[in-house]
Parts: sequence; C-alpha cells; structure tokens
Amino acid sequence: METIPNVEGGFRLLLVCAGNTCRSPMAAAIARRAVAELGWQGFEVRSAGVSAFDGDRASGGAVRAVARNGLDLSEHGATLLSPELAEWADLILVMSPGHLVKVVELGRGENAALITSFAEGGEEDGTVSVPDPIGGPDEHYLETFEFLERLIDRAFRRLEPVVE
Repeated sequence: METIPNVEGGFRLLLVCAGNTCRSPMAAAIARRAVAELGWQGFEVRSAGVSAFDGDRASGGAVRAVARNGLDLSEHGATLLSPELAEWADLILVMSPGHLVKVVELGRGENAALITSFAEGGEEDGTVSVPDPIGGPDEHYLETFEFLERLIDRAFRRLEPVVE
C-alpha cells in the first residue's frame, strides 16, 4: 500500500492476525490508547482474525501483557474476519504476509498492508511478521506488546496528516 486513504469525517482501522486472541487485540488496545492520547475524533479501531472463533477470549498471556501496561482485554471477544468487516475498514493492518493474502482474497488488498511495512513507510521488504506469542511464556507476550507499541506509534505518525 503506497498511499494512505484520505477519509472525511472519521477513520476506521482494522488490525488482523490469525485467531484474534493475542496480537491483534493487543495492537487494538494500544491503538485505542494512542487515539485517546492524540485526541483524534471519529477514529475507530477494531480487530479480527483470519481463523478466529467468534467470541473466544483473549489469551491469558495477552491479558497479562496489556494489564502490565495499563490496558484491559477482559471484555475482548474474538471476531472472524468477514467481507463486511473488511469493507468497513479504511485501513487494514495485518501481522503476517499470510493474513494479507486473506485480505486480498476478500478484495480489500488496496486498503491493506503488513503492519511492519506500513510502519516503516513501505520500506520493509514486506515479509517481516509480528512474532506470534501464542502458547509461549509471558515474556514473549510482553516482547510482542512492546514491538506492537513501537509499530503503532510509527504507523500513527504516517496517519497523522490524514486524520487530524
């Protein structure tokens, strides 16, 4: 994705991973906090998974990682990526190239990017994934949280001109 959509009256960001229990819910929590801190009005954030089971709770490691950083995933319920949800989004940021393939299959490839590539202004090679901490120790979840925090910060710097 080379250009950022310029949207009047709001902006809708969708963050996508596999099961919507670790990476994308953590990224969404980070993004919502950043939106509040930046004072962006009309900026909505959702998350989904390409192989999610609707209603699944966030993993314990993800819940603990966000809690250690002052955020909350206790009310999170997983959402399967659907054509309607993909259509809702102005921008879809995915955690791995395989997730991007699913978004392209839904016909929304022009509005999607690998989060690592987008955060770096498209200068990444397009294959660097956000590590999946599922099943690992809490340290892996914390490392993933911190990585996502840096990526969201960089991504939001790119979005700033179109959402302010």
